[in-house]
Amino acid sequence: MSTTTELLPVENYVPHRGAMLLLDRLLAADVDSAVAEVTVPRGGLFLHDAGMPSWVGMEYMAQTVAAWAGWNALRKCQAVKIGFLLGSRRYETTQAFFAPGAVLRIRVDCDMMGDNGLGMFDCRIHGADEKELACARISVFEPEDGSAYISPSAGTGA
Repeated sequence: MSTTTELLPVENYVPHRGAMLLLDRLLAADVDSAVAEVTVPRGGLFLHDAGMPSWVGMEYMAQTVAAWAGWNALRKCQAVKIGFLLGSRRYETTQAFFAPGAVLRIRVDCDMMGDNGLGMFDCRIHGADEKELACARISVFEPEDGSAYISPSAGTGA
């Protein structure tokens, strides 16, 4: 995997902000895949006494897909769009929690991205020792105007 441009801070590629931005950095991106990194926080959103619940890995994957989409949009001189995680056929993990302070690498590979905004990605989370900790195939939707789906009047006919 290689990039055609120098990478910017992850905030440039994803619409998430504040406590909802879970990724620390985008490490690599190309037209088919991306790799992001997160250091599991020692406090904050979602954290339990035992650590970060491994189901949060699904959001790590989704945000890495968002970073991939944002990187691709910017390389085409387009705006970064809002996207949606539709779901996963299977999310498998080797542990119930990610340890606070653990460095995780999230890799996403685009299996399909349709002109209608529907996509499918193969996703994997690895620990510092390169051991696979979680994997999933996730489906996403990136509509032309994502704000139409999240406005207060969306779906009300107003």
